[in-house]
Amino acid sequence: MTRKFEWHLRRRLAERDIFKTTDLVPLLAEQGVSLSREQVYRLVTSPPQRLNMEVLDALCLILGCTPNDLITFEDVTVKQTRVVGGTVTELGALRTVPAKLVRPDKQ
Repeated sequence: MTRKFEWHLRRRLAERDIFKTTDLVPLLAEQGVSLSREQVYRLVTSPPQRLNMEVLDALCLILGCTPNDLITFEDVTVKQTRVVGGTVTELGALRTVPAKLVRPDKQ
């Protein structure tokens, strides 16, 4: 079992009527967090791989929320592949379709 997380920063910003990522830069600076416009853009538009606790704390103070409001986790079960007669019949939600090979007619 693996865990998948969702990053809700953009939604929380929209709830506070903050729609431009550049508007977040001075708000973070007021909290003592110095990030460039590019760093803030990446933070808002895509889930971070690593997140500094000071940045997380500043975001929570700015938005009046908790880390649980910014990040939600979901358990994801990985289905096992099943082999029947030498072919894979199911791979997660995908199903395989056996290929038919047709030789061109010899003339």
